[in-house]
Amino acid sequence: MRSRWLLALIATAVAIVAVGVYGLATAPGAVVASPSPRPGLSGDTTGKPPLTLTFEPTSEPTPAAGPELTTARYFAAWQTGDLSSMNGLVADPPADFAERHRRFDAELRVSSLSLNPGELRRQGEETAEVPFQGVREVTGLGRWTFSSVLRLGLRAGAWKVLWEPETLHPSLKDGGSLRLRETQVRRPTTLTREGLPFPRDSRAGDYLTGLGGTAVLLSLEEASSGRVLLTSPSPPSTGTGTRTTISRSVQAAAARALDGLGQPAAIVAVDVETRQVRAVADTLGAKQAFNGLYPPGSTFKVVTAAALLRTGLTPESPVACPAAYTIPNARSFTDADGADHGTVTLTTAFALSCNTTFVQHAYERLRDDRLRAEAADRFGFREKPGLSSCRIRPSADLNELGSDAIGQNSAQASPLCMAEVAAAVASGVWKPAIMTAEPPADSPPPVPLDDGVAAGLRTMMSAVVTQGTAAQAGLPPDTAGKTGTAEVGGAKSHAWFIGYRGPLAFAVFVQNGGAGGAVAAPIAARFLKAL
Repeated sequence: MRSRWLLALIATAVAIVAVGVYGLATAPGAVVASPSPRPGLSGDTTGKPPLTLTFEPTSEPTPAAGPELTTARYFAAWQTGDLSSMNGLVADPPADFAERHRRFDAELRVSSLSLNPGELRRQGEETAEVPFQGVREVTGLGRWTFSSVLRLGLRAGAWKVLWEPETLHPSLKDGGSLRLRETQVRRPTTLTREGLPFPRDSRAGDYLTGLGGTAVLLSLEEASSGRVLLTSPSPPSTGTGTRTTISRSVQAAAARALDGLGQPAAIVAVDVETRQVRAVADTLGAKQAFNGLYPPGSTFKVVTAAALLRTGLTPESPVACPAAYTIPNARSFTDADGADHGTVTLTTAFALSCNTTFVQHAYERLRDDRLRAEAADRFGFREKPGLSSCRIRPSADLNELGSDAIGQNSAQASPLCMAEVAAAVASGVWKPAIMTAEPPADSPPPVPLDDGVAAGLRTMMSAVVTQGTAAQAGLPPDTAGKTGTAEVGGAKSHAWFIGYRGPLAFAVFVQNGGAGGAVAAPIAARFLKAL
């Protein structure tokens, strides 16, 4: 029985020493009495001197716990967010110790933390350090890895954490700080045909929705240096939104060509072959580039010239271009320049935009509703389903016929309608413009132009740019077109230029802008040169 008691006593001593490892100390010279056996127990030793264990003082106190245990407790508390326990393990913690940790996690959107301590390194008898790796999960950014060092020191017989801000993250050393930066980036739901966002200030917002969508790009960076530590993936350069027929480069060129213009205006461009709309830049408002009805002025002479070519005239036919012409028993018409050009070819009269020539030959060749039929049947000037609007009435008298022939009176068109006219000349087929991959089921059928008519119109429209009213506009080579100056009662004339170059046909319209050759054609030149 004695041996069992001794074992118990030794176990008690070991326990006391073990407890000392967790922070308790036994004073030098302390005497620990053995427990007295209860009376009546076999092997009773009552009357014998008690057994004592004496701990002799050493030259230095033995620390109650090593740095390993403090390290383990600190990391365990940190990972579980036990800020109170962490605070108790720190030597002289700042008053806002817990608040610093909370603010760090809140401001940087830290949702979780995992820590992986390295090997403890003793720096001497009273200091040590533990390098460690950490991974924080940042909402919106993902995994954020970092490396730091936990420093420890012996204070009043106990190992404590020597906490500094850089324990949280090295970037906090010497007063440094971290921040999350949010940057708005474009991520629209409606894209160009290439799958790209529309250019900024595209001037197409009335026609398409979802151009202004955005996303937030997050970055975690050092506040002072701006060094980026972590960033969210950038939105892809191409998207999965709805693609349109609009070309990003063509739309950008059209929108920028209208920059700085004081009057409401529009540029519409269509693909010559498919007739898909490639650009619509509109400051007229209310979708007037598609739906507005304006007198087309001399751009309508393309339609009048087509009707005249169908009667047997050719681009080389001699015609008179006087300063004024009076329809028999009707009104008189004049040219804008007031000059008598004498006898010229039909091409030259077209290039110089001779009102008198076209009024005279409309009177002589296009009576009996032939002009209206040409416009309606071959160039879309009639009520019809589709994107564009244009119309012309049967002439009530010769005065109306003369006015209609030069794009006044009842002849009215939207910029898109006149772009369709230009595309018909370029391709030899009139087709309605579309903003879908294929024409809708109710779309009007294509209308081929006679080969000779289309070729003649191309010759005449090229002459406008090389030697006519658009010769000084700075248009690039191989451009063909027609200027227009449409009179408006009580207001300044509308400025027009329609044409084609390469795969594109287009119309430029400036409401109350003035002369087409001086105003609209230079805008067309800016547009084409920017492509």
